[in-house]
Amino acid sequence: MVTGVVRSVYLSKLIKPVIGGSVNHVTSRSLSTSQIVHRAAGGSPEEALTKEYDAIIIGAGHNGLTASAYLQKAGLKTLVLERRHVIGGAAVTEEIVPGFKFSRCSYVLSLLRPDIYKDLELKKHGLKVHIRKAYAYTPLLEAPGSSGRPRSLLLTCDDKQTYEQIAQFSEKDAKNYFEYEHQMTAIAQAIGPLLDAPPVELSALGSGSLRERLAMWPAIKAALKSGKALGKNLPQFYELLTAPMDKILDRWFESEPLKATLATDSVIGAMVTPSTPGSGYVLIHHVMGEVEGIKGAWGYAEGGMGAVSGSIASAAKAHGATILTEKPVDTIMLDGNQRACGVVLEDGTEIRSKMVLSNATARLTYLNLTPQEALPKEFIQEVKAIDYKSPVTKINVAVDRLPNFKASPTDSNQPGPHHTCTIHLNCETTDLLTDAYEPCQKGQIADRPMIEMCIPSSMDRTIAPEGCHVLSLFTQYTPYHLADGKEWDEETKNAYADKVFDNIENYCSGFKSSVIGRDILPPPELERIFGLTGGNIFHGAMSLDQLYFARPVMSSSSYRSPVAGLYLCGSGAHPGGGVMGAPGRNAAHVASMDLKKQGYKK
Repeated sequence: MVTGVVRSVYLSKLIKPVIGGSVNHVTSRSLSTSQIVHRAAGGSPEEALTKEYDAIIIGAGHNGLTASAYLQKAGLKTLVLERRHVIGGAAVTEEIVPGFKFSRCSYVLSLLRPDIYKDLELKKHGLKVHIRKAYAYTPLLEAPGSSGRPRSLLLTCDDKQTYEQIAQFSEKDAKNYFEYEHQMTAIAQAIGPLLDAPPVELSALGSGSLRERLAMWPAIKAALKSGKALGKNLPQFYELLTAPMDKILDRWFESEPLKATLATDSVIGAMVTPSTPGSGYVLIHHVMGEVEGIKGAWGYAEGGMGAVSGSIASAAKAHGATILTEKPVDTIMLDGNQRACGVVLEDGTEIRSKMVLSNATARLTYLNLTPQEALPKEFIQEVKAIDYKSPVTKINVAVDRLPNFKASPTDSNQPGPHHTCTIHLNCETTDLLTDAYEPCQKGQIADRPMIEMCIPSSMDRTIAPEGCHVLSLFTQYTPYHLADGKEWDEETKNAYADKVFDNIENYCSGFKSSVIGRDILPPPELERIFGLTGGNIFHGAMSLDQLYFARPVMSSSSYRSPVAGLYLCGSGAHPGGGVMGAPGRNAAHVASMDLKKQGYKK
């Protein structure tokens, strides 16, 4: 535990808004793997900007970096341009409070596609992951029971312990849980081939040329492979895509703490409740991953999520890619044939290339960066209609000791299994999730917001000083536009964070007094800092009408755009959000294939 003297030293380093407030005025240090800020890789910025490239990638988010690595591996000279001072996009590590390194936006790792991990040799390039053995912890707000403390639910990889934990609420649920998990895992693994290939283009199947239809064979093959793997689970998969998650959970279970804990995965990052049709796909999207071959595992990247982006960048650089920061793009250049032929930076610098890939959202790419006269009016209307609503406010917190939960008290500052997993607060019943959602629809904030807390420093001791910890609070539901014309100013942000902290205090007394500093990111801040339109972490809602061949829009879902030579490689493209890298890799394959068809030679 930090002594009072040391705590005073920390406090003296922080300007007043940090204490119980936002740290947006603090000058932060941002880190990637090996704690390197990538200002230029593969030559000086001046040299890089005088060259012509085969491919320019807008945005050094993890998908843009993945695309650059695959394009460079394919022999295409590639340049990545990042507007911020640090690479990583939403998968970034930043030292917001002195001595504390935050995974400022995304915060846990599981969805990164195994082939990318292997192809790019990310372990060799510095990626180390601490695998969590406990999955979820849900303490209850209730009077102490026979044990002298409130109950809690802890789900771990220990089947016997998990059975006993669930059985305290329902013996029937304890028996059903493992069958439920087996079915969800089977469905998640079966749709893997769909993630690793471009979606089937309906237009090409219906009226495309024979060559275009033949080009669809890999996508069709992937769909057939997934259909075969789903087998008898195909009806359950269809139900997940279309039915409310609470309907599915009610069929399996009777205890509210278990149902609510599982239901959080169906709403996380999404402006939906468990009673929203199709909310089940959001859950499947969160259980389809693996870490180092362990199916369904989640982990913390050592050094924070910036280490994931940093390892991908290192792989891209090793193959010869150039990565520049503080180079915001103003416009995508078009040649006389209305084909993408490079970019113009905000300072007026022109850089030419044979093609351009954008890691930005579809709205930013097509409505802000692309000359509008080059896009069909119908396409522009489709892009304008994309749903970017977000319920998320991310709060990063530096504390001088671990939270001490009333349901699982400890006399030491040593992490227990419940500290290492995702901690669910205000999640005792699914009704609480709905109660938090409904005020948001009116621009208001509920008294008990849904809170998911992670403590990566419980396993990764490189990101916080001795005895101290880093907390990641993923909270919802918070509206982008507040009622009565209010803005998300410092006062409003601090009032919301105070409400969240009051709620945490109900579960663990003394939490508020442990806080050293905090970073509050409501939807408008997520949009401003990370370029997430609407604050949506997925680059657009993961609803059935915005998935697969409808992502980002029905008329353009194969990473290509109406502008020849312009591709979308971020989470707004198939298969969607999360730190998985699949959109970047798939887009790179499509783009390099198109270039080869045009007769390109290395």
